[in-house]
Amino acid sequence: MENKNTIKIYLYTRYERFWHWLQAFMIISLIVTGLEIHGTYKLFGFQTAANIHNFVGLSWLILFAFFVFWLFTTGEWKQYIPTTKKLFSVILYYSWGIFQGKPHPVQKAKGAKHNPLQRLAYLGISAMLLPVQMATGLLYYLYNDIPQVLPLSVLAVIHTLVALFLLNFLVIHLYMTTTGHSLFSHIAGMITGWEEIYETTEIADWETQATKKE
Repeated sequence: MENKNTIKIYLYTRYERFWHWLQAFMIISLIVTGLEIHGTYKLFGFQTAANIHNFVGLSWLILFAFFVFWLFTTGEWKQYIPTTKKLFSVILYYSWGIFQGKPHPVQKAKGAKHNPLQRLAYLGISAMLLPVQMATGLLYYLYNDIPQVLPLSVLAVIHTLVALFLLNFLVIHLYMTTTGHSLFSHIAGMITGWEEIYETTEIADWETQATKKE
């Protein structure tokens, strides 16, 4: 009989939790003010929304640099090394197995916080979408003060398109937080740092090989 007993391990540091919630607040703030700037609705007023958007955007850019520094000085970047091992098993689980009550093919564990699908998603967002969003936003902000790299209309389209991708990720991410051992177990983990895992959870060799390399 499969052991369904769970234990709690300290998985997320204070800095990780702080950055997670701060970045969530900044992204939501940027989406809300960005939509108002586009004329979707009126909440703060155009000028106030633009001021908030610019301030939060520049703050995000600076704080993201600190996050990248933290990743490489702590070695946490190794948690994001992509792999195809069990990738399709995880995709199949989320598209079908989870609705059948089947166990997750790759459980969380100390030293392996992210499953293969999460690694690809977080790496793609952190290494591609966020830098593009920040770069286009900065170029947009400094458009009248620096040599023109791209037409303003092109910058606006790219910036808006990436924002929609991030909004899509945010919705999916919110749904995924409900797929833990209980409805709010993942959210609780990101608040307290302690995550529930099965007593029998073991980290596979393919998960640890990348994190052991210097």
